[in-house]
Amino acid sequence: MLTNLNEYSARRRTAARHSHHDAPDTTAEFARLAALDDGPEREVLCAEIVEAWLPMAHRLAARYRNKGESLEDLRQVAAMGLVKAVNRYEPGRGAFESYAVPTITGELRRHFRDRMWDVRVPRRVQDLRNKVRVARRELCDLPGSGPEPSIADIAAHAGLTEDEVKDGMQAMEGYSALSLDAEISSADPDGFSLADTLGAPDAAFDIVTDREAAKRGLRKLPERERTILYLRFFEDMTQSRIAEKLGISQMHVSRLISTSCARVRAEAGDVRPAARAA
Repeated sequence: MLTNLNEYSARRRTAARHSHHDAPDTTAEFARLAALDDGPEREVLCAEIVEAWLPMAHRLAARYRNKGESLEDLRQVAAMGLVKAVNRYEPGRGAFESYAVPTITGELRRHFRDRMWDVRVPRRVQDLRNKVRVARRELCDLPGSGPEPSIADIAAHAGLTEDEVKDGMQAMEGYSALSLDAEISSADPDGFSLADTLGAPDAAFDIVTDREAAKRGLRKLPERERTILYLRFFEDMTQSRIAEKLGISQMHVSRLISTSCARVRAEAGDVRPAARAA
Protein backbone atom coordinates (compact mmCIF):
# COMPACT_ATOMS: atom_id res chain seq x y z
CA MET A 1 0.00 0.00 0.00
CA LEU A 2 2.81 2.41 0.93
CA THR A 3 4.58 1.56 -2.31
CA ASN A 4 1.47 2.40 -4.31
CA LEU A 5 1.11 5.73 -2.51
CA ASN A 6 4.74 6.58 -3.20
CA GLU A 7 4.32 5.77 -6.90
CA TYR A 8 1.14 7.86 -7.02
CA SER A 9 2.87 10.82 -5.36
CA ALA A 10 5.80 10.55 -7.73
CA ARG A 11 3.46 10.60 -10.73
CA ARG A 12 1.64 13.65 -9.35
CA ARG A 13 4.95 15.49 -8.86
CA THR A 14 6.04 14.59 -12.40
CA ALA A 15 2.71 15.76 -13.83
CA ALA A 16 3.01 19.04 -11.93
CA ARG A 17 6.28 19.74 -13.73
CA HIS A 18 4.60 19.60 -17.14
CA SER A 19 3.62 23.00 -18.48
CA HIS A 20 0.67 21.91 -20.63
CA HIS A 21 -2.38 19.73 -20.15
CA ASP A 22 -1.46 17.81 -23.32
CA ALA A 23 1.87 16.62 -21.91
CA PRO A 24 1.18 13.13 -20.52
CA ASP A 25 3.41 11.31 -18.07
CA THR A 26 5.21 8.66 -20.14
CA THR A 27 8.29 8.30 -17.95
CA ALA A 28 7.76 4.58 -17.42
CA GLU A 29 7.10 3.97 -21.11
CA PHE A 30 10.30 5.75 -22.13
CA ALA A 31 12.25 3.72 -19.57
CA ARG A 32 10.89 0.53 -21.13
CA LEU A 33 11.59 1.85 -24.62
CA ALA A 34 15.23 2.55 -23.79
CA ALA A 35 15.70 -1.07 -22.74
CA LEU A 36 14.20 -2.57 -25.92
CA ASP A 37 16.04 -3.51 -29.09
CA ASP A 38 14.64 -2.83 -32.54
CA GLY A 39 11.68 -5.04 -33.27
CA PRO A 40 7.89 -5.30 -33.23
CA GLU A 41 7.60 -4.73 -29.46
CA ARG A 42 9.57 -1.50 -29.67
CA GLU A 43 7.54 -0.30 -32.66
CA VAL A 44 4.27 -0.88 -30.79
CA LEU A 45 5.52 0.98 -27.72
CA CYS A 46 6.75 3.88 -29.88
CA ALA A 47 3.32 4.11 -31.51
CA GLU A 48 1.65 4.22 -28.09
CA ILE A 49 3.94 7.04 -26.91
CA VAL A 50 3.42 8.99 -30.15
CA GLU A 51 -0.34 8.66 -29.80
CA ALA A 52 -0.17 9.92 -26.19
CA TRP A 53 1.82 13.02 -27.21
CA LEU A 54 -0.02 13.69 -30.46
CA PRO A 55 -2.27 16.43 -28.96
CA MET A 56 0.84 18.43 -28.10
CA ALA A 57 2.16 18.05 -31.67
CA HIS A 58 -1.21 19.24 -33.02
CA ARG A 59 -1.10 22.25 -30.70
CA LEU A 60 2.32 23.21 -32.02
CA ALA A 61 1.15 22.76 -35.61
CA ALA A 62 -1.81 25.09 -34.97
CA ARG A 63 0.61 27.97 -34.33
CA TYR A 64 1.45 27.97 -38.04
CA ARG A 65 -2.08 27.59 -39.41
CA ASN A 66 -2.28 31.12 -40.88
CA LYS A 67 0.82 30.85 -43.05
CA GLY A 68 -0.74 29.47 -46.21
CA GLU A 69 -0.63 25.74 -45.44
CA SER A 70 -3.58 23.55 -44.48
CA LEU A 71 -3.84 22.56 -40.83
CA GLU A 72 -4.06 18.87 -41.75
CA ASP A 73 -0.73 19.03 -43.61
CA LEU A 74 0.85 20.88 -40.69
CA ARG A 75 -0.37 18.22 -38.28
CA GLN A 76 1.24 15.53 -40.42
CA VAL A 77 4.54 17.40 -40.42
CA ALA A 78 4.34 17.87 -36.66
CA ALA A 79 3.57 14.15 -36.23
CA MET A 80 6.70 13.28 -38.21
CA GLY A 81 8.71 15.54 -35.90
CA LEU A 82 7.13 13.82 -32.90
CA VAL A 83 8.11 10.38 -34.22
CA LYS A 84 11.70 11.57 -34.61
CA ALA A 85 11.68 12.97 -31.08
CA VAL A 86 10.34 9.72 -29.58
CA ASN A 87 12.95 7.62 -31.37
CA ARG A 88 15.88 9.89 -30.48
CA TYR A 89 14.96 10.85 -26.93
CA GLU A 90 17.26 9.72 -24.11
CA PRO A 91 15.41 9.63 -20.75
CA GLY A 92 18.48 10.58 -18.75
CA ARG A 93 18.83 13.97 -20.48
CA GLY A 94 15.77 15.76 -19.10
CA ALA A 95 12.01 15.91 -19.67
CA PHE A 96 10.72 14.65 -23.00
CA GLU A 97 8.69 17.80 -23.62
CA SER A 98 11.83 19.95 -23.47
CA TYR A 99 13.34 17.81 -26.21
CA ALA A 100 10.22 17.23 -28.30
CA VAL A 101 9.05 20.85 -28.66
CA PRO A 102 12.22 22.12 -30.43
CA THR A 103 12.29 18.97 -32.60
CA ILE A 104 8.68 19.39 -33.74
CA THR A 105 8.87 23.16 -34.30
CA GLY A 106 12.13 22.67 -36.19
CA GLU A 107 10.38 20.19 -38.47
CA LEU A 108 7.54 22.66 -39.08
CA ARG A 109 9.91 25.52 -39.85
CA ARG A 110 11.92 23.30 -42.18
CA HIS A 111 8.70 22.44 -43.99
CA PHE A 112 7.95 26.11 -44.63
CA ARG A 113 11.53 26.87 -45.55
CA ASP A 114 11.88 24.05 -48.07
CA ARG A 115 8.39 23.68 -49.57
CA MET A 116 6.30 26.79 -49.16
CA TRP A 117 8.25 29.32 -51.24
CA ASP A 118 6.59 30.22 -54.55
CA VAL A 119 9.96 31.40 -55.86
CA ARG A 120 12.78 29.12 -54.76
CA VAL A 121 15.71 31.01 -53.22
CA PRO A 122 18.89 29.67 -51.58
CA ARG A 123 18.72 28.79 -47.89
CA ARG A 124 21.24 31.55 -47.07
CA VAL A 125 18.90 34.15 -48.54
CA GLN A 126 15.94 32.62 -46.70
CA ASP A 127 17.84 33.06 -43.43
CA LEU A 128 18.61 36.67 -44.39
CA ARG A 129 14.90 37.21 -45.01
CA ASN A 130 14.06 36.02 -41.51
CA LYS A 131 16.73 38.23 -39.91
CA VAL A 132 15.61 41.27 -41.89
CA ARG A 133 11.94 40.62 -41.07
CA VAL A 134 12.63 40.33 -37.33
CA ALA A 135 14.90 43.40 -37.27
CA ARG A 136 12.36 45.41 -39.23
CA ARG A 137 9.56 44.50 -36.83
CA GLU A 138 11.65 45.27 -33.76
CA LEU A 139 12.67 48.68 -35.14
CA CYS A 140 9.06 49.52 -36.00
CA ASP A 141 8.03 48.66 -32.43
CA LEU A 142 10.51 51.08 -30.90
CA PRO A 143 8.93 54.23 -29.35
CA GLY A 144 9.13 57.20 -31.70
CA SER A 145 10.27 55.13 -34.66
CA GLY A 146 9.21 56.09 -38.17
CA PRO A 147 6.84 54.07 -40.36
CA GLU A 148 9.66 52.30 -42.17
CA PRO A 149 13.28 51.86 -40.95
CA SER A 150 16.05 52.52 -43.45
CA ILE A 151 18.27 49.81 -44.90
CA ALA A 152 21.19 51.18 -42.86
CA ASP A 153 19.16 50.98 -39.63
CA ILE A 154 18.10 47.40 -40.35
CA ALA A 155 21.68 46.41 -41.18
CA ALA A 156 23.00 47.91 -37.94
CA HIS A 157 20.26 46.32 -35.84
CA ALA A 158 20.60 42.85 -37.40
CA GLY A 159 24.39 42.84 -37.68
CA LEU A 160 24.26 42.54 -41.47
CA THR A 161 25.71 44.46 -44.39
CA GLU A 162 23.42 46.69 -46.43
CA ASP A 163 23.79 44.35 -49.42
CA GLU A 164 22.65 41.43 -47.26
CA VAL A 165 19.64 43.45 -46.10
CA LYS A 166 18.75 44.16 -49.74
CA ASP A 167 18.97 40.46 -50.57
CA GLY A 168 16.76 39.66 -47.59
CA MET A 169 14.18 42.27 -48.61
CA GLN A 170 14.07 40.89 -52.15
CA ALA A 171 13.56 37.40 -50.74
CA MET A 172 10.53 38.70 -48.81
CA GLU A 173 8.83 39.22 -52.17
CA GLY A 174 9.54 35.63 -53.23
CA TYR A 175 7.70 33.84 -50.45
CA SER A 176 4.34 34.19 -52.15
CA ALA A 177 3.41 35.06 -55.72
CA LEU A 178 0.48 37.07 -57.03
CA SER A 179 -1.83 35.17 -59.36
CA LEU A 180 -2.10 36.39 -62.94
CA ASP A 181 -5.88 36.31 -62.45
CA ALA A 182 -5.69 38.79 -59.55
CA GLU A 183 -7.65 42.00 -60.21
CA ILE A 184 -5.54 45.14 -60.39
CA SER A 185 -8.32 47.60 -59.61
CA SER A 186 -11.36 46.60 -57.57
CA ALA A 187 -12.84 50.10 -57.90
CA ASP A 188 -13.31 49.70 -61.66
CA PRO A 189 -16.56 47.78 -62.34
CA ASP A 190 -15.02 46.38 -65.53
CA GLY A 191 -11.79 45.51 -63.62
CA PHE A 192 -8.84 43.87 -65.31
CA SER A 193 -6.39 41.25 -64.15
CA LEU A 194 -2.63 41.30 -63.88
CA ALA A 195 -2.44 39.12 -67.01
CA ASP A 196 -4.14 41.92 -68.99
CA THR A 197 -1.18 44.23 -68.29
CA LEU A 198 1.42 41.81 -69.69
CA GLY A 199 2.75 42.21 -73.19
CA ALA A 200 2.40 39.66 -75.97
CA PRO A 201 4.88 38.57 -78.66
CA ASP A 202 5.01 41.09 -81.50
CA ALA A 203 4.47 39.44 -84.87
CA ALA A 204 6.41 42.28 -86.52
CA PHE A 205 9.64 40.82 -85.12
CA ASP A 206 9.21 37.78 -87.38
CA ILE A 207 8.67 40.06 -90.36
CA VAL A 208 11.88 41.95 -89.59
CA THR A 209 13.77 38.66 -89.37
CA ASP A 210 12.33 37.46 -92.66
CA ARG A 211 13.19 40.69 -94.42
CA GLU A 212 16.77 40.61 -93.19
CA ALA A 213 17.10 37.00 -94.33
CA ALA A 214 15.73 37.85 -97.78
CA LYS A 215 17.95 40.89 -98.42
CA ARG A 216 20.93 39.00 -99.84
CA GLY A 217 18.82 37.02 -102.28
CA LEU A 218 16.94 40.12 -103.45
CA ARG A 219 20.19 41.94 -104.19
CA LYS A 220 21.29 39.13 -106.51
CA LEU A 221 18.10 39.20 -108.59
CA PRO A 222 18.02 41.03 -111.92
CA GLU A 223 16.32 44.43 -111.77
CA ARG A 224 13.21 43.22 -113.63
CA GLU A 225 12.64 40.36 -111.15
CA ARG A 226 13.13 42.73 -108.20
CA THR A 227 10.58 45.08 -109.73
CA ILE A 228 8.06 42.26 -110.19
CA LEU A 229 8.42 41.12 -106.59
CA TYR A 230 8.08 44.69 -105.35
CA LEU A 231 4.91 45.31 -107.37
CA ARG A 232 3.40 41.98 -106.31
CA PHE A 233 4.21 41.92 -102.59
CA PHE A 234 4.58 45.60 -101.65
CA GLU A 235 2.20 47.33 -104.07
CA ASP A 236 -0.22 44.37 -103.98
CA MET A 237 -0.69 44.41 -107.76
CA THR A 238 -2.19 41.42 -109.55
CA GLN A 239 -0.12 39.36 -111.97
CA SER A 240 -2.22 40.57 -114.90
CA ARG A 241 -1.60 44.24 -114.05
CA ILE A 242 2.14 43.59 -113.65
CA ALA A 243 2.19 41.82 -117.02
CA GLU A 244 0.40 44.77 -118.61
CA LYS A 245 2.78 47.26 -116.97
CA LEU A 246 5.93 45.40 -118.09
CA GLY A 247 4.57 44.30 -121.48
CA ILE A 248 4.91 40.57 -120.89
CA SER A 249 2.45 37.70 -120.47
CA GLN A 250 0.82 36.87 -117.17
CA MET A 251 2.21 33.32 -117.36
CA HIS A 252 5.70 34.76 -117.73
CA VAL A 253 5.12 36.94 -114.65
CA SER A 254 3.94 33.91 -112.67
CA ARG A 255 7.01 31.94 -113.71
CA LEU A 256 9.38 34.78 -112.79
CA ILE A 257 7.74 35.20 -109.37
CA SER A 258 8.10 31.48 -108.61
CA THR A 259 11.72 31.37 -109.80
CA SER A 260 12.67 34.56 -107.95
CA CYS A 261 11.08 33.46 -104.69
CA ALA A 262 12.88 30.12 -104.89
CA ARG A 263 16.23 31.88 -105.38
CA VAL A 264 15.57 34.23 -102.43
CA ARG A 265 14.64 31.30 -100.19
CA ALA A 266 17.75 29.43 -101.26
CA GLU A 267 19.95 32.40 -100.39
CA ALA A 268 18.24 32.69 -97.02
CA GLY A 269 19.20 29.08 -96.28
CA ASP A 270 15.66 27.69 -96.24
CA VAL A 271 16.30 25.14 -98.99
CA ARG A 272 18.71 22.21 -99.15
CA PRO A 273 21.99 22.62 -101.09
CA ALA A 274 20.74 20.21 -103.79
CA ALA A 275 17.70 22.41 -104.45
CA ARG A 276 19.96 25.49 -104.37
CA ALA A 277 22.16 23.99 -107.05
CA ALA A 278 19.13 23.15 -109.21
